[in-house]
Amino acid sequence: MDRRKSIKALLIGTASTAVLVDACKTADKKALGTTTAVVPDEVGRMPEEKAIFKKLSEETFFTPEEMATITILSDIIIPKDEVSGSATEAKVPDFIEFIVKDMPDNQTPMRGGLRWLQLESLKRFDKSFTDITDKQRIEIVDDIAYPKKVKPGMQPGISFFSLMRDLTCTGFYTSEIGVKDIGYAGNTPNQWNGVPADVLKQYNVAYTEKELKECINYDKA
Repeated sequence: MDRRKSIKALLIGTASTAVLVDACKTADKKALGTTTAVVPDEVGRMPEEKAIFKKLSEETFFTPEEMATITILSDIIIPKDEVSGSATEAKVPDFIEFIVKDMPDNQTPMRGGLRWLQLESLKRFDKSFTDITDKQRIEIVDDIAYPKKVKPGMQPGISFFSLMRDLTCTGFYTSEIGVKDIGYAGNTPNQWNGVPADVLKQYNVAYTEKELKECINYDKA
């Protein structure tokens, strides 16, 4: 199973589902399309919801260094491939920036986790996470990406990376790129051709001539 299929499997039934549900409660959906991975509709938004979104959009939580780290991590989690674009192409970092403001309980875990990652990078390579090589980044990520393989001292990093992975998957798979990646077509028009003949026969019923003519007319329309 490749990485995308693994992520899709993890997405269903994990904490990321809860994040997705909560994130849809208060976010103004039209404006999210320009700043986050979510592209909802403004129709039906209450004035207070629009006011909340405007307020949150004008605020900045993460520092430039933190956003650079989030960008790198999100693309490690969901890189670009032959199927679709990367997490950053789906504007996942912007989504995460918005979510931590809309759901403040995520602020301390995210900032604390980013700080842990920075210290770990400095300890191992004497450089910031944004300045080390891709190979060195993966070395750190490999130690925190697998909760069942906990190494001594890695638990804070594991907790952080689990949250980061959940937010990244939620942001990606609620974006236009992510929806296409899944192959979700949404509600599409179709035509009902009536109850199958074997079911009609089972219950000893049949359509009347009038009903059949109406169905035929509908079919031609």
